[in-house]
Amino acid sequence: MKLKELRDKKILILGFGKEGKATLKFLQQKLPEANADYTDKTFRPNYLSLQNKYDIVIKTPGIPKHLVTVPYTTATNIFFAEVRGITIGVTGSKGKSTTASLIHHILKTAGKKSHLVGNIGNPMLEELMLSNEKNDIFVCELSSYQLDDIKFSPHISIALNLFPEHMDYHESILSYYQAKQNIIKYANHEDFFIYNPDDRQLLKWAKETDATSLPFTNDQPVAKEEIPLLGNHNIMNVRAAVTAARLLKVTEENIKSAVRSFTPLPHRLENVGTFSGITFYDDAISTTPESTIAALSAIFQIGTLFLGGQDRGYDFGELVKVIATLKIPNLVAFPDSGKAIIDALHAETSWKPNILETSSMKEAVAFAYKNTPKGTICLLSTASPSYSLWKNFEEKGNQFQKYVTSHI
Repeated sequence: MKLKELRDKKILILGFGKEGKATLKFLQQKLPEANADYTDKTFRPNYLSLQNKYDIVIKTPGIPKHLVTVPYTTATNIFFAEVRGITIGVTGSKGKSTTASLIHHILKTAGKKSHLVGNIGNPMLEELMLSNEKNDIFVCELSSYQLDDIKFSPHISIALNLFPEHMDYHESILSYYQAKQNIIKYANHEDFFIYNPDDRQLLKWAKETDATSLPFTNDQPVAKEEIPLLGNHNIMNVRAAVTAARLLKVTEENIKSAVRSFTPLPHRLENVGTFSGITFYDDAISTTPESTIAALSAIFQIGTLFLGGQDRGYDFGELVKVIATLKIPNLVAFPDSGKAIIDALHAETSWKPNILETSSMKEAVAFAYKNTPKGTICLLSTASPSYSLWKNFEEKGNQFQKYVTSHI
């Protein structure tokens, strides 16, 4: 929705977190005559009941669209309606932040005017206030929440992978996948779709879109040991980023330099350090069975694995088979899904590890120090969302690191 369409409207910003505050600031700067109010569940429990007093709502991504009772738009749609530069959208069930950050790093290394925005924590409209010229490149991490009601497609869309997630929001796998596919819904022959050719669903999308489809490059720019990221899934993220960079005419020299110098993001197979002969890895970002399986394939000799969190009814069958195959000797099971994982392990395998069921990260870390064999790894990779015990995955990872480093 164009800004001019909001003129003379009575506007309600629904949800007043980081993005809502950036939206208000953007309206005040770009449309000072706008009649805009804001509300949030932290201000009043019945905040949704205020909608009918307004002509239009600007909805935050975390509020499902079926809860909006009047015409609405989103900050994401306003951004795409107003942006003048090139847009690169990155989505997928795992690896969005790493891939978007790597693309941004490559572009900055090449001297281009790159902006990293979106679900990674930098509101799009906030960055748009700083610069909005044709030579600006906006690398947008796009969640399924943001894509659920998007009315635009980026110039370059990137899809990394697909597996079930956010079922509490989307209610079905089909709905979740459809939200993700919206990234290319409005693409035309001048746009590009960069996709993982190993994912059958994405391969299908590539054949259906009007955009020019490009699979991830097979030409890896630097040796695997030079990439500062662990795991085959991160090799795919690098290939996706390199494909986009080459499309934007970045030189091979700049690409190689940027890949080698990239700093991995926190809580993503982050090496916390080696203490008492045990190496601790923080992979708090892994909140699905598939992402934890990817972590288990990236590092070896795991002596203790921390599992569990909010129970969204995930199928842990494949995960427990991997745990049993690797013969991981110690498991920590956090509520609520920890019990489901342990039950699946007992039901589907004969492996009998040493298990601690706890809701205390401090107790979990003490258990790891006591039981993890020296020379092996303690891995936090819970295969479940964090919200049963923690505010988000960052709080979970920070707690883990705090107790790991304070225990020595």
